[in-house]
Amino acid sequence: MKETLPPYNEEAEMATLGALLLNFSTRLLDDVRQHVNPEDFFKGAHQLIFKSIIRLSDRGEGVDILTLTDDLTAAGNIDKAGGAAYCASLTTRVPSTANVSYYAKIVKETGIRRSLLNTARTMMTSSYDESIDVRRTIEETEKAIFELIDNQRRSELKPALTVLPETFQIIEERGKMKKSYTGIPSGFSEIDNLTSGFQNSEVTILGARPSIGKTALALSMASNIAIKEKIACGFFTLEMTAVSLMMRVVSSVSNIDSNKIRTGLLSPSEYSKLTGAAGQIYEAPLILQDTPNIPLLDLRSLARQMVTKHNVKIIFIDYIGLISPEDTSLPRYEQISSISRSLKALARELNIPIVALSQVGRQTEGKVPTLADLRESGALEQDADVVLLLYRERLDKEEPEQMGMNPIETKLIIAKQRNGPTGTVKLHFIPRFTRFQNYSYD
Repeated sequence: MKETLPPYNEEAEMATLGALLLNFSTRLLDDVRQHVNPEDFFKGAHQLIFKSIIRLSDRGEGVDILTLTDDLTAAGNIDKAGGAAYCASLTTRVPSTANVSYYAKIVKETGIRRSLLNTARTMMTSSYDESIDVRRTIEETEKAIFELIDNQRRSELKPALTVLPETFQIIEERGKMKKSYTGIPSGFSEIDNLTSGFQNSEVTILGARPSIGKTALALSMASNIAIKEKIACGFFTLEMTAVSLMMRVVSSVSNIDSNKIRTGLLSPSEYSKLTGAAGQIYEAPLILQDTPNIPLLDLRSLARQMVTKHNVKIIFIDYIGLISPEDTSLPRYEQISSISRSLKALARELNIPIVALSQVGRQTEGKVPTLADLRESGALEQDADVVLLLYRERLDKEEPEQMGMNPIETKLIIAKQRNGPTGTVKLHFIPRFTRFQNYSYD
């Protein structure tokens, strides 16, 4: 019988509804709703009765056997709910109205067990269906399980007295670390002074026009985090191969011209520098993924693997416009909105910072970009916790020596920061090493 009947507790369901009918108050209903939704009841009749109680309460009407049967009759659901006699019998199945929260928790727990079984059945059915992509089956299963976890978290009310000890513990731990920043430092002092580093559960959007250096800046930050700070860092490169990206890292770390790295025409002394840089990079916890136009489902699944298998603490995505959405039939702005919401949910789920690169519109060419210039969707501006916009004036193409040899002053605009100040900082871009570094005022 255990293998054929899904988990449910009829007595707990009847006792929960009976307690509400026997001694109804808005406070009592709020206590129950903190634990259960109508869908957590197994029997369809009980779902209809609970929905009717909620409906009566929302209208400000009294809740008892008479008003319940009248509401169910008006909705055409009285027979589906078992009839008036069955509704009246619920009040006789209550051991004690004082324990209604306990009954509700039992209803919730059995509802979660049924949801887990439904997820398992769906996974089994999809696994046997060869027309369904196995990657989608994995993603949908992961998504369903994490949604169950998230629903439980959302139902928990947290009084200040329960949150305060946890808050003090975090403050004390940060004090023992004796670090200036509460998050993961980018390696750029002026940026970190304003942001306190990349914060867990937050999404940062880094926007710029093409060829301004957003990939170089993201890679400079990732290198600082993984190589200098020894913090595990994930990097999705959707536009370049992992080898091309690694050539940039090698050039940046070794201070060897990126053109020489690409051609392999190196002097003995440069080979020596290259070997030294390789040793640093080899030990760095930098995890690369270079699938072009990666489906959103795959990106989410691989991000989870980065966290669980490699203990990754921050993820960079280059760039958001190259992620394939789940529904390609939607208009482009809705696709980007869906991706943006998904990345925000992923950052909260994994409790790590996510930095996603984005292009800004052509209309910003020659002028300072703003939040409104993020391409294809206003959802990026809305969902992001931090928005960084990179800007510099394009140099004359007739000055290749200047472009290659000298540092180029570049502005990074912190256009939005949900939990901190905005402002503008200066950086230096070194084209020959495809690297950004702290601005030198000398």
